[in-house]
Amino acid sequence: MQTDSYRHRGMRRALVNQLREKGIRDERVLAAIEAVPRHFFFDKAFLEQAYQDKAFPIGEGQTISQPYTVAFQTELLQLKPSDKVLEIGTGSGYQCSVLLQITPHVYTIEYNRALYEKAQLFFKKHGLKPHAYHGDGSLGLTQHAPYDKIIVTAGAPGVPKALVQQLNAGGCLVIPVGSESSQKMLRITRVEHDEFTKEEFTSFKFVPLLGKSGWESEKF
Repeated sequence: MQTDSYRHRGMRRALVNQLREKGIRDERVLAAIEAVPRHFFFDKAFLEQAYQDKAFPIGEGQTISQPYTVAFQTELLQLKPSDKVLEIGTGSGYQCSVLLQITPHVYTIEYNRALYEKAQLFFKKHGLKPHAYHGDGSLGLTQHAPYDKIIVTAGAPGVPKALVQQLNAGGCLVIPVGSESSQKMLRITRVEHDEFTKEEFTSFKFVPLLGKSGWESEKF
């Protein structure tokens, strides 16, 4: 069983200080990053990498996102404890674990079955209870829509129409959009039923969003 030692907690505090220096201001987000033992997502041999502000491979051609990226996207969501959130791309489960520190109402969907099953085991082992699904996240999760917030953790070629249509009025979608090599972070807010606003932020590089509204992908 993995432990969360005084040393691990100290490494997280140092990481949070780095994120503050890089411009993250939302105290709920910083507290969530500090609360989640990121080394739980790593093999013991890679402990030193766990608290570096870097992405790291998790297999299946995917990565656990850089902590700054997780914090940046989460801050853009402007999460409240009552918000119902949809995460597209469960991956390792790290981003989902951070979201759960702020709101218990988290739905998450993963395209890759192996990663989905691994994340399910992780959630169960650590007593986390998101509503987790295996499926094509580029189409959202219509059976539980609408959502107050939607976060996409993979780079998309465009904004999937299905996702904006699953937002509540006043809700927002945070999604990286661009080429397969570089994406702009966007925040799409549903002001009214058919009225949306778009904000552009800095550039990032994510793994590609797969599925019908993502990049060309293998058979699901």
